[in-house]
Amino acid sequence: MPQTCAISANKGRRVVMPKLRGAIYARFSTDMQRDASIDDQIRLCKEYAQRQGIEIVATYKDRATSGASLLRSGVQSLIEAATTQKFDVVITEALDRLSRNQADIASLYQRMMFHGVMIETVSEGSISEMHIGLKGTMNALFLKDLAAKTHRGLKGVAIAGKNAGGKAYGYKVVTKLDCNGGLVRGDRTIDPAEARVVNRIFQDYADGKSPKRIAEDLNAEGIPGPTGRAWGASTLHGNRERGTGILNNELYVGQQIWNRLTYAKHPDTGRRISRLNPKEEWVITDVPALRIVDQDLWEAVRARQGALKTKDTSANVWDRRRPRTLFSGLMACGKCGGGFSKVSKDRFGCSRARNKGKSVCDNMLTVPQDDLERLVLDAMQHSLMDKEALEVFCAEYAKERNRLRAEQAAGRAGFERELATIKKDHAKLVDAIIAGVSPDQLKDRMNGLDARKNELEAQLRSLPEEDPIRIHPKMAVTYRDRVAALVNGLTEPDGMEQSKEALRGLIDRIVLVPDSQTGRLRIELEGALASLLHFALGRDLQPKRKSPAGAGFEVVDLLPRESSFMS
Repeated sequence: MPQTCAISANKGRRVVMPKLRGAIYARFSTDMQRDASIDDQIRLCKEYAQRQGIEIVATYKDRATSGASLLRSGVQSLIEAATTQKFDVVITEALDRLSRNQADIASLYQRMMFHGVMIETVSEGSISEMHIGLKGTMNALFLKDLAAKTHRGLKGVAIAGKNAGGKAYGYKVVTKLDCNGGLVRGDRTIDPAEARVVNRIFQDYADGKSPKRIAEDLNAEGIPGPTGRAWGASTLHGNRERGTGILNNELYVGQQIWNRLTYAKHPDTGRRISRLNPKEEWVITDVPALRIVDQDLWEAVRARQGALKTKDTSANVWDRRRPRTLFSGLMACGKCGGGFSKVSKDRFGCSRARNKGKSVCDNMLTVPQDDLERLVLDAMQHSLMDKEALEVFCAEYAKERNRLRAEQAAGRAGFERELATIKKDHAKLVDAIIAGVSPDQLKDRMNGLDARKNELEAQLRSLPEEDPIRIHPKMAVTYRDRVAALVNGLTEPDGMEQSKEALRGLIDRIVLVPDSQTGRLRIELEGALASLLHFALGRDLQPKRKSPAGAGFEVVDLLPRESSFMS
């Protein structure tokens, strides 16, 4: 570690060297660990920093978060701060606090090294490539072994008829202690109030009510759903094959099924993906004390589910997928923010208003598909690329870009001065070698200068050059001509799909807002600004590629006063 002070050999003066700036990172894995574990780790890291002469400038932490992924708020904040050189070294109790994933810890190490940030741990000291390879492998093996042991332990819990994970609606956790005062986990009992709701759902469904109607009635009466939020149809019907949904939970007839699904984290998104296990791997246990629904009612529900199939197919009604229309998936309700979907053969309406009832959204107005598509296509041709509005936008955009460049100008000048000095020093070293100085004596110095020179040149290249925004006089005309060509392409079998995707790529959202004064829907079209400008310059759009959120939009009222979209 660098010393905090040094004595000049020539004049004997005491020269004080600046302290390294350090950031502490702490994490504990599960909610079963003590929250004080974080404080213990921070205390150890502070003591380590004090011994090494490091000044702590920031602390980052994640509570009850697995180390199998870097998708954690604390570690992401740490990475972001490292890119701006807010500290020189990261201190943590052990390498596995940062991550247990072999690929993630190697990637994190490379990022930190790129930004000139060292990693030190209380248990291993300064971290090098050797630690990353060995410890990364050990941590990955630990995770695999831990998963196997956890699965084995949960299987024993499930065989004993106890809860091996998750709390089903209709039950509550039983808290009790063993003879040694330890907490006994996995016991549950029936919640009478929720059990009545479960029986009501089963009876209503057996009597012919649809899941949508049942959910609407529950929401209207203010009965909270399993998560405390409003009920939805999918909460009730779920997926019969996977055993999800109130109507498919065998626990209500005293049979617990564990290990029906396997969950794995997607390596890119960190989201849990479920996969159905073979039936021979399921652990099925009878728990008659937990029965809520009698067998006759259960069989009546099963019989009705088995009879419901989509017309001319073998698909269950809850797995039905309607054909996608030109703007499906882009429409939103202006009252509740939910999606607009087909409510009849040729009309769109708010999904939440119909699936969850008026207590969630009372927007029952609908819009004909043909009228919606005609009005939106007309607005795309004549309203979204208005020349005057485009000029105002580009002027404001250029002003903001110039402001940001002014803030970067000082940094550019400093980089250029340092680069010039490095080039002069490098030339002096070359002259020294020519004069007879051994290259071995100057090797480290020359390598350091080369590395810094490359870094400065990269930073200078990354700074934006002056790029004034200019409006091509025919930009709006080009845009309208190209949109007209796409609209015409919708009627051509060969180009229909390509035209549809290109038109959808120019739209962020179509918001349908109920107007209380006129009793009609007002349609607001939000254009994908980045795509619109790209398209207006004559460049092709990539199909199915969305513009970044917050790229900007303009709102156009598409509904003529003489038109009337009534429910």
